[in-house]
Amino acid sequence: MFTLIFLFLLLNIPLLMPRFIYPTCFWRMKQNNDKDADLVKDCTFILTSVQWPVERDYFNNILNMQPTENNQFALALAFSINEINRNPDLLPNISLVFQFPQGGCKNMSQLHRRLYFSEENNNDILPNYICNEDTTCIVLLTGPNWETSAMVGTLINLYISQQLLQLTYGPFHPFLSNREQFPFLYQMAPKDTSLALGMVSLMLHFNWNWIGVAISDNDQGTQFLSHLRREMEQNKICFAFLNMIPVEMHLFRARAEVYYNQIMTSSTNVVIIYGDTDSTLAVGFKRWKSLGIQRLWIATSQWDDTTIKADFTLNSTYGTLAFAHHHAEISHFKSFVQTLNPLKYSNEYLARLEWMKLNCDISASKCKTLKNCISNTSVQWLKVQSLDMAFSDNSYDIYNAVYTVAHALHEMILQVYNQPMDNGKEYYDHCLKLNSFLRKTHFINPVGERVNMNQKEKLQEEYDIFQIWNFPYGVGLKVKIGEFSTYFPHNQQLHLYEDMIEQSTGRRQMPPSVCSADCGPGFRKFWQEGMAACCFDCHSCPQNEVSNETNVDKCVRCPEDQYANREQKQCIPKAVVFLNYKEPLGMVLALVASCFSAFTTVVLGVFLKHHDTPIVKANNQNLSYILLISLIFSFLCPLLFIGHPNSATCVMQQVTFGVIFTVAISTVLAKTVTVLLAFKVTAPGRRMRYFLVSGAPNYIITIFTLIQIIFCVIWLRFSPPFIENDALSEHGQIIVVCNKGSVNAFYSVLGYHGFLALASFIVAFLARNLPDTFNEAKLLTFSMLLFCSVWVTFIPVYHSTKGKVMVVVEVLSILISSAGLLGCIFIPKCYIILLRPERNSTQELKERNSVQKLREKRSF
Repeated sequence: MFTLIFLFLLLNIPLLMPRFIYPTCFWRMKQNNDKDADLVKDCTFILTSVQWPVERDYFNNILNMQPTENNQFALALAFSINEINRNPDLLPNISLVFQFPQGGCKNMSQLHRRLYFSEENNNDILPNYICNEDTTCIVLLTGPNWETSAMVGTLINLYISQQLLQLTYGPFHPFLSNREQFPFLYQMAPKDTSLALGMVSLMLHFNWNWIGVAISDNDQGTQFLSHLRREMEQNKICFAFLNMIPVEMHLFRARAEVYYNQIMTSSTNVVIIYGDTDSTLAVGFKRWKSLGIQRLWIATSQWDDTTIKADFTLNSTYGTLAFAHHHAEISHFKSFVQTLNPLKYSNEYLARLEWMKLNCDISASKCKTLKNCISNTSVQWLKVQSLDMAFSDNSYDIYNAVYTVAHALHEMILQVYNQPMDNGKEYYDHCLKLNSFLRKTHFINPVGERVNMNQKEKLQEEYDIFQIWNFPYGVGLKVKIGEFSTYFPHNQQLHLYEDMIEQSTGRRQMPPSVCSADCGPGFRKFWQEGMAACCFDCHSCPQNEVSNETNVDKCVRCPEDQYANREQKQCIPKAVVFLNYKEPLGMVLALVASCFSAFTTVVLGVFLKHHDTPIVKANNQNLSYILLISLIFSFLCPLLFIGHPNSATCVMQQVTFGVIFTVAISTVLAKTVTVLLAFKVTAPGRRMRYFLVSGAPNYIITIFTLIQIIFCVIWLRFSPPFIENDALSEHGQIIVVCNKGSVNAFYSVLGYHGFLALASFIVAFLARNLPDTFNEAKLLTFSMLLFCSVWVTFIPVYHSTKGKVMVVVEVLSILISSAGLLGCIFIPKCYIILLRPERNSTQELKERNSVQKLREKRSF
């Protein structure tokens, strides 16, 4: 099966490729009027077979009786019959002839009278005698209007079904496909089951989603609307308006103004027209165009004959896009017509009768666009050109109808015609037998296309897409701009010739037809209640969300390690940042910490060098050494906060900070307690003196430090600090920080520091006025006041910042509080030791004490 399909497609490649390579243009000349004569008339032809040769004079005589209106149908019929009669392999020794009722086209009374008398006369056939000239079945070709074909089909079914068969060459109509009501009627036109799909494919190609529709309110229009609505809903295309035009003229006239206003006020640029060309819809269509409604009309090929007084202007970007059933070109048609009567069928006459094929390249070389070629000069030029005539859809249906009758009659002659007749019954059975053969007829016509009369077998549909303009000077231009074929895969069924569109219009793009402009990348669609699905507003994507396509319903949130660019079109990887030694802030903090640590080391060296001086001894030199060493490490603590965090540094940051600061503050508390005991409990006999003499204040450091260590162990045991990637604090950055783990544990450590600092401050405050030679109590009071101020300020500032700034705030708090202790307690002493050594002696100390006691006595 696969091999057969492959071979079939391979054999069709030569037929398909020329259509993609050589697009076609057509032109015609019409009278600019608004009369009913422009509408397609119905023509009924009678087709029979004779056993004598038919010459061209026969066609001349018949055609001279035919009125000039819609003469292309009679010419197409004559050409088809002549081609069959000249074929020695089809119906040998038999010729086909045709007639038409008197009065020409659309004369149903003459046709009814002829059929009625024919049926009445044939009832008197005598037994064993055949009084007719032949025993062949009569075939009627009716069209293009379906109502005329339905009337003829009803007459045949009711009265004379044994003598007549009917083939229609008009557009396919579902009403005529009822085999019970019309058992002897065959429609040559293919079904338009894929027409809606082709139109929607065209809308998708040009990005149209806001379409107006005007359809005849009958069974055919309802069926087409059902297919169109299904395809439009599947592809999210909306109706700008939907006008169901009633077929009754009085109903149409009652609402004509409403239909006009609906089209005129609509924002759509594209309107689909579907219905019969002799219906009220055609009347409305001509009125809309004559009143200056500029729209791009999408219709079937039968609408390309509808002209109006006010044709399009030369610079118009609008026109008509017509879908025509694809068929191969019929060669030698014009030469046949002109050999019948060269004087009558001149180029100008044929140009007013039918579309004429021209070479687009030749025309395009003379002007920028084909539309600009239309002028008085070009009209005269077109009149003298010898160009090929082109078959319309209706003419091609007639061509296939004649060949269908010929093939069916040929098969019947080969199988049953030579059997003996039974008392004249063969006359009545002839149509029944031909009908049975006609139903099963299938063949390849001379232009290589398949014809199958089995209506149950669905053939693949193909459409040619034309763009049509009606210009001044009575000139019409039709350019083939593409094809639609259901043979190809779903997304490749539509093929447009972009070069032909640009050549004929001056641009590749058609007029836009959207309810709302597209929401580009970085935006999303937002629907308001009560609006159509194609009508929406465009809102920018929320923060850190992107959209990189057009008309998205929702934006996509970027991953945590990425961020949206300014246009919110794409997600960009975030830069991983931390408090780095290489950046200016990290470098400054590290330098400051190192300098303060080195300066504290120098202070410790000064105290060690002058350890035997009164100022060092008076301040409990051991506690001073412990405090200075703890401050050295305090200044080095910020170095753990700078650089890329890891699990070890995250733990060491908080534990080191907590323990070292506990040692420093407990040392200050021990110094404060020592000062207080030195002046309050030195009297003989007091019990507190034992604590001072035994060095009990020194145990304060050990006890309070052990308590802090216990807090830290509990913290590390249950919720230790860990590395955290903070992707939300700063836009476009991932900040690597150390999460404190248990916030309660962190604030417990800070609270413990605050408790020790507050206790030191209270004790130092109570001892601030004691007669201390070097003012130790006051210095301790100021240091604790500064320390408490720094850490009280730290808490709200710390909570108001995020990311890397939180680390900077904590580092600055450590540096400032440590510098406060160093500056308040040790800088004044270093000043005396280094710059005022005369005040750092025993004699000076005694004199200052004497002066101080004298002042106290005077104060009493």
